[in-house]
Amino acid sequence: MFSYRHAFHAGNHADVLKHTVLIAILQHLTQKDAALAVLDTHAGAGLFRLDGDYAATSGEAADGILRLLPAALPKGTELAPALQAYVDLVQAFNSGSTAKVYPGSPFIAHRLLRGHDRLKLFELHPTDMRSLAGNIAQLDAGRQVAVLHEDGFEGIRKFLPPPSRRGLVLCDPSYEIKTDYGRVLDMLTEALRRFATGTYAVWYPIIPRPEAHDLPRRMKTLATRAGKPWLHATLTVKSSRITTDTDGTQRRPGLPASGMFVINPPHTLKAALKPALPQMAELLAQDPQHAAHSLESGG
Repeated sequence: MFSYRHAFHAGNHADVLKHTVLIAILQHLTQKDAALAVLDTHAGAGLFRLDGDYAATSGEAADGILRLLPAALPKGTELAPALQAYVDLVQAFNSGSTAKVYPGSPFIAHRLLRGHDRLKLFELHPTDMRSLAGNIAQLDAGRQVAVLHEDGFEGIRKFLPPPSRRGLVLCDPSYEIKTDYGRVLDMLTEALRRFATGTYAVWYPIIPRPEAHDLPRRMKTLATRAGKPWLHATLTVKSSRITTDTDGTQRRPGLPASGMFVINPPHTLKAALKPALPQMAELLAQDPQHAAHSLESGG
């Protein structure tokens, strides 16, 4: 159950998509003076070393955030504003032109929130929970940030609706357990019943598994039945096919694509992502023939 560790995947193409969307949402929601509550159901360790043992083992950041740093971009490339905002925020955690530290969603959210906003972080993995608590303690954020060692799917219930009636729920489980797909839908159904005006952002992997392909369709149906607007963005960087080497060894491609599904998205989000997504697909392509993106909305 606890085999998944985000430290192996920090800064990869899925993080680029997820965190670009998260930043664009938070930049909009923090424009209003009223307090905002952010609930992160699967917070992870919060902060990662890209030159540490975990990230260096997989090297996934090399095909993600590291391709977007100024020194790595093709000459004359100007990033779309939403993508530039993401790169700027990551670079704010680093000195110089390289990136050795990668902020997870807890630190991204904290960087963008104001003093009167609140951040609730849920993490069940015992090792990541200890890392998260230690990393958050360095912020000296006081009551603004709460770290909770519990199941985020269940834990968010007691905080919905938030006192300010303004909130964002970010849900990005590992989906290593097949039941996560169903639990996402159950969580959204319950959350919309408790807090119908909240913004809900769900990350999911696009892999050859029926549940993964059904999830966005079922979220679309859920939002439509609830009478809520939705937005769905996907990024594909390579083919999902298993290949065979000349010696007969089969090679799995790793994560080829992922998506972000947002219920009650800010009205500015689609326009922000429209130029950013094709640029992501172009700059992060590992298999240009199969690199692609999509952006749709409804409600």
